Amino acid sequence: MKLVYSRPKSLKRAVFHYCPGCGHSVVHRITCEVIDELGIQDRAIGVPPPGCAVFAYYYFDVDMVESAHGRGAAVATGIKRASPGNIVFTYQGDGDLAAIGTGETIHAANRGEQITAIFINNAVYGMTGGQMAPTTPVGMLTTTTPYGRDKQIEGYPIKISNMIAMLDGVAYVERVAVNSPVNIRKAKKAIRKAFQTQIDGLGYALVEVLSPCPTNWKMTPLESWQWVDNEMAKIFPLGVIKDITGKKDAD
Repeated sequence: MKLVYSRPKSLKRAVFHYCPGCGHSVVHRITCEVIDELGIQDRAIGVPPPGCAVFAYYYFDVDMVESAHGRGAAVATGIKRASPGNIVFTYQGDGDLAAIGTGETIHAANRGEQITAIFINNAVYGMTGGQMAPTTPVGMLTTTTPYGRDKQIEGYPIKISNMIAMLDGVAYVERVAVNSPVNIRKAKKAIRKAFQTQIDGLGYALVEVLSPCPTNWKMTPLESWQWVDNEMAKIFPLGVIKDITGKKDAD
């Protein structure tokens, strides 16, 4: 019998700690599939700051370097400049990349640092109890907005990928989701292209992933997957935001 679906070589044999329905485990797997397919396991270095994916080093079978909260882009920049032959990627949540790490992220992108950012947007601070994040939609209930996010008080959700796409040093930005088989396939293609952008030395690349968080959204997994389509994708539309790589996607 031919095995057609197996564990990626770059994914350790460890049981995920993520909640049922969470998108992190899916993104871990497809990222490792891409690493295997590109043949870069021996020179890939991941940088996961604090957040739900802080234990990514338990799962990715590549070199991993922890960073302080929000400092993923800064640490990745240092690693890449010190060892330009390595393929360096950050794995960051919205509370990290779009809040405490906004400064580091924007300036790394503006400088055109040759790094890849995988940005998980689940609209809340997932690890610390479901507080409002920069990407929380207006009206959404969180532990710090029990009556819903009020635009007059907390402002609007930040479309950080659109902001980053405006910078000259940025080569590729795409927003994807992992709430259906079709979207997962598109997400994997985007992550592959983001890594290829770095391999080709074309500039900074970022993939934003709309990821379900059933526990903090107080939904079932199915409800959370549907909410991504029905609510979240209306605020954060899926698709390519910027692509100056000059390379067409392969099917």
